[in-house]
Amino acid sequence: MKRFLLQFFTWWNGQTLGTRFFTWRKGMFVGEDEQGNRYYRNADGTRRWVIYNGVAEASRIPPGWHGWMHHRTDEPPGAYKARDWQKPHEPNFTGTAMAYRPPGSVLHGKPRVPARPDYEPWSPAGRP
Repeated sequence: MKRFLLQFFTWWNGQTLGTRFFTWRKGMFVGEDEQGNRYYRNADGTRRWVIYNGVAEASRIPPGWHGWMHHRTDEPPGAYKARDWQKPHEPNFTGTAMAYRPPGSVLHGKPRVPARPDYEPWSPAGRP
């Protein structure tokens, strides 16, 4: 019952009822990524979509599936093995307490270092 209510009232938790119905009627399952996101297309391949496993966050789509979703390739990606230098996925923290705040930002934890008075303002000759 909870899952039904989430699908009925929210769009950010997996899929809505409209998406579920459209997927059931016209969707052809293409594959699934390591995060559990499921990818579909229609019969002629003109529309492609993803059903997220959890919160709908576009940054959770891996690079190979991103290329397939945007019609850069016709073949869905195979099993992907990350390289040693690649970092694991991190969610988008914008708008949260974990967001990046550069030094000097009013939201940065440390106080801002005041500017040094390393210059003298120009004044015209003979005027104070």
